[in-house]
Amino acid sequence: MGGRIDVYLDVASLYSYLALIYLRNDSAVYAANGVELAYHPVLLGAINQATGNKPPFMLPAKAVYGMHDIRRSCERAGVPEAKAPRDFFKKAMTVFPLRALHYIKSNYDSATFVAALHYLFYRFWTPPNADLREPAVLRSVLSEARKGFNGDPAAVASAQPLFAAKDVDAIVAAATEQAAKDQLTTATKEAIARGAFGAPWFWVRNDAGAEEPFFGSDRFHFIYKLLGLPYHDVALLDSSNGTDAKL
Repeated sequence: MGGRIDVYLDVASLYSYLALIYLRNDSAVYAANGVELAYHPVLLGAINQATGNKPPFMLPAKAVYGMHDIRRSCERAGVPEAKAPRDFFKKAMTVFPLRALHYIKSNYDSATFVAALHYLFYRFWTPPNADLREPAVLRSVLSEARKGFNGDPAAVASAQPLFAAKDVDAIVAAATEQAAKDQLTTATKEAIARGAFGAPWFWVRNDAGAEEPFFGSDRFHFIYKLLGLPYHDVALLDSSNGTDAKL
């Protein structure tokens, strides 16, 4: 066992949010089995444009189905309150916060970066949804973030701020600079080069060096198999005799 999971995700992608939740919930298990998790903020709009992909809600039938799938998926991930912000098409242009995240990734430790990443997802998808395109809003959200944030604000309400005021100023300023712009562009191009046509996109390598791509927040059982991790597959319980009937 062992290996690495590179995760390409955009704050404006709900299924990226759900994937992050699942990965963080199991982060200790991955670490115990020698699996490295690497998160890469990417611009989903650029990936869609490069590959000719379109969001599911642009096809009427998929949009209707998607409302059911979103509800079920959010409930399963433990975030039934998650909801797309109003004016989603405008607010989903997350270039600014994604650049800020790349600056954080380059200048702070991994725990700080992942906590910031998770908190931005949380504030984008949880009412009242934050419009992270606005510098003043991003500044406020980063000031709110707390150390150890894992998706439950109450659990870390008394924790220390994730960033001091001067750090918030530096992060917001850096999001307008060329270095952060280049980092976001590089990460997005890397995802495309690895076959990405949407988000979340996974590039997984096991300890033998075998690599495969995976798409979506519901393919973890295939990822576990490639990595050689022990797991329970989806199974239907046979209540008539107490045995499990695998699907």
